[in-house]
Parts: sequence; structure tokens; C-alpha cells
Amino acid sequence: MLIEVDNVTHIYNDENNVTALKKINLEIDNGEFIGIVGHTGSGKSTLVQLFNGLIIPSSGAVKVNGKNITDEKTNLKETRRHVGLVFQYPEHQLFEETVYKDIAFGPKNLGLSEEEIETRVNEVMGLVNLDYEEFKDRSPFNLSGGQQRRVAIAGVLALKPDVLVLDEPSAGLDPQGRKRLADLLRYLYHELEMTLILISHRMEEIAELSSRVIVMHNGEIVLDGSPKEVFAREQKLHQLALDLPQITEIMHRLKDRGLKVETDLFSLEKASEEILNRLRGCEKC
Repeated sequence: MLIEVDNVTHIYNDENNVTALKKINLEIDNGEFIGIVGHTGSGKSTLVQLFNGLIIPSSGAVKVNGKNITDEKTNLKETRRHVGLVFQYPEHQLFEETVYKDIAFGPKNLGLSEEEIETRVNEVMGLVNLDYEEFKDRSPFNLSGGQQRRVAIAGVLALKPDVLVLDEPSAGLDPQGRKRLADLLRYLYHELEMTLILISHRMEEIAELSSRVIVMHNGEIVLDGSPKEVFAREQKLHQLALDLPQITEIMHRLKDRGLKVETDLFSLEKASEEILNRLRGCEKC
């Protein structure tokens, strides 16, 4: 098992003493694409920061590749090399004077050779669709917001993590930027077989990209299953004040009005095909 969370509770030791997580049990295997949803304060960000030791739980244990990272003897630097975390608005973490230096910062700290560092920087810039020769010597602060975000993600990918965790990576991006990001995540998952964990408030993003959806509420996991299984729980999601993906919502409303359509559809293309088939009376299409 890649990541194991065993009976974890976490209380922030501040003036409010907020209990962010309550007896969480969770297993994540290699090759999964996990989508995590829930309102602000549900515990999503706290949960994913457990995975590379940025947060040590108040009680319980977290294991990565079988190693208990809550043990004081564990080398968390090594853990963080295997579990890469991209925070919301990661471009705010850019600090070097050139794109190359920013992306190379992590690999350099691993003690890699200059040749290996250059190879990695070139490789990940290609992954995030930034031309190496065009961008390597430019200041990251003179790039567009979408380009800055891709530089920040490239910096994490340059560490070659086993798991990539992204906390609201599409926040603030325009539709074109969101599409580029989605295409990158599909490539990392399907072609490079990387394990991905994505926090997003965009249900369409979660439904289309992930293989498994976790719904959190008040520090607890309340739903856990495939997108089809989770988004079939329309009433439960509405009780939690969470939306269905827009396409799925439309299909539910059409079904309520008597059109016998499948509701577990998450893309415009498949929904359009389903509606046309039913309007034509093609029950077996």
C-alpha cells in the first residue's frame, strides 16, 4: 500500500483548538487518481499535508511505502522526495531569478550532478509545455499567471515523486489554463502512471479526471468510491451543500422530467450523445 492513514485525529494547537480531522482511516494504492472534495474547513488540506509529513497528527499513524512517517526517527526529507505537494497558488512560492534556477532548486538540494539537473529541468519543462530554450533564462516573475503556475508544478515534478498532490491547482486559471492543466494531469496519470491526489471545488474536474472520489465533511470522510458511485448520491451531496457536476445535474433534471437518460455522465460529448439517442427513441444505443 502506498499511503496508509490509521485512526488519525488532528487538533490545531492554537487559540481555537480546532479539530481538523477525526479518526480518519484511509488507504491509497499505487496508480490511483484520487479526487478530494468538501467545503472549506472540511479537513481536505490538512489531510493531504499528512502525506509528506508537513503536518504530524495529534494521534494515529501515517505510513508511506510502509514507513511510519509519524515516527520521530523517520527522515521526512526523504518522504517529501516521494510525495510532492503543490499548494494552491503555487506561483506564490517562486523565488529564483530564472525559470531554470527555480525548477532546479529541488534537484540541486538532492545533490544531483549538474548534468542530471539539466536533464530533469529540460524534461519537466517539456511536460508542462514550456519551451526550454525560450523560457529557461527568463524571470518567472515576468511570466503570465498560467505560465508561473506551470513553472511551480515543474519544480515539484523535477523531484520525480511517486505521488503528486495538488491542492486546488486550477484556482484562478482561465478556461485555457484549466484545459492545459487537465491535459497535463491526464498525461501524468495515463502515460507516466503517476499516482495523483487532487483537491478541487470544481466537480466537473473531479468527475472527469479522477478514478476515485473522497468527500469530506467536518473532518471526516463521508463518501468514498468511484465518480459514478459518489455522484449517484445526489441527495447526500445536496445535504452536504455540495453540487453535482453541471452535466450530471442537467441529466438528473431531464430524467426528473420524464426523459429516460443515464445520469452518470460527466462530459458534454457523452451527455449530448445520450440526449440525442433518447430523443430519437434509440433505447439500445
